[in-house]
Amino acid sequence: MAASDSVSRRSVLRAAASVAALGAFSAGCADHDDELTFFFQARPEEARARMRIIDEFAARRPDIRIRTVLSSPDPLQQMLTFCAGGKCPDVLMAWEMLYAGLAERGVLLDLNPLLARDPNAAAELRRDSYPTLYDTFSYRNGQYALPEQWSGVFVYYNRKLFDRAGIRPPTRWAGSWTYAEFLEAAQALTERDGNGRVRQWGFVDGWVPYYSAAVFAMNNGAQWFSPPKDPTHTEMGDPRFAEGFQFYADLSVRYRVAPSNADRQSLTASDVFGSGRAGMLLGGHWLYSELIEHDDLDFDVTALPVGPHGGPDAITDVGCTGLAIAASSPHRDKAWEFVKFATGPEGQELIARSGLFVPVLRSAMSSPGFAAAHRDVRNMEIFTEGPAHSRQLVVSPAWGKIDSLLSRDCNRVLRGAAPASSLADTADDVNRLLRERI
Repeated sequence: MAASDSVSRRSVLRAAASVAALGAFSAGCADHDDELTFFFQARPEEARARMRIIDEFAARRPDIRIRTVLSSPDPLQQMLTFCAGGKCPDVLMAWEMLYAGLAERGVLLDLNPLLARDPNAAAELRRDSYPTLYDTFSYRNGQYALPEQWSGVFVYYNRKLFDRAGIRPPTRWAGSWTYAEFLEAAQALTERDGNGRVRQWGFVDGWVPYYSAAVFAMNNGAQWFSPPKDPTHTEMGDPRFAEGFQFYADLSVRYRVAPSNADRQSLTASDVFGSGRAGMLLGGHWLYSELIEHDDLDFDVTALPVGPHGGPDAITDVGCTGLAIAASSPHRDKAWEFVKFATGPEGQELIARSGLFVPVLRSAMSSPGFAAAHRDVRNMEIFTEGPAHSRQLVVSPAWGKIDSLLSRDCNRVLRGAAPASSLADTADDVNRLLRERI
């Protein structure tokens, strides 16, 4: 069984175990007229963290009962199926790159009238929020979700391996390292045996590789889509984008400091890094809870590298999820009370203390609970400054079609079958899809 299949199977089994262990979870949306339904996707430990938020809310509002609905591996299709069948959950998790399609279909409620009805709470939320996160969920004059957690992407690194190689990574997003410095570090960390086989990788990627390559390109002064929200065209034809994308691809196909596309089929990046067989791992905060389970792993976090046309500060993806309310919900007022709690100071403090998520409010980010949950992290600014250095990748109802197209053409570059400059041709096809939405 390939590693990717193994991971997928393990995720399904964990989800099943979570449902069994947390008897409050439901697999569907049966009719319970007096209950508020909350649909979300989570690993077992993340589900337990969200249950703590629900339990605290229940203690304050015993008049509002919440039944959770755990997502399948394809949450978007599951939501569409529920809502098409007239059983849309009241509160839904929203994803940065997927919610616009639901908003356009009329599935999600515009929260602006509820915010206007609750001006004090709305004003305080705005003051405490990071604009980059809050504004991610505003689309065509509507506010279709409120952010609930930040993940971003950054670089985990093995302290022992870095110390042994004499490498000092940046500690903040400001004044980050260059492509050249990053490559030099990856080369110094890559080790091979006498037969040339890699026994220690310099760099592995725990995210979607072509998303990662796009963020590298964005750190070279380019945009992926313009504007990122409801874009009219893609910037993949920009030479700066091609240069950054090619640099990421070359880590594997030219410099051999990262696994090839073929290698990725037989390994899991977080397992390789967790076992001490890689110096650096790209990923978001979702990997943190996995890595701290490795008792022998001494790791920290650092920023992404900056290309010759970018910077000086590094940037990252918003990587944010939010909470939305179904437009068809018969329990809008109750749903609003829960969303307001979970995304507000009380709920975000629970998020901060969990260690499983990064909160989206400044007050929770600076709380002792968040620091205590990450006490082994020295470069805390990577987390606390991450939201301010976040940029949206793309928010478009056309993302499903675009993603299929990009997956094919970008992966040709990542396996060395085409240069990144060929993405200029892909840009024409993507722009055609975007024009169809205008």
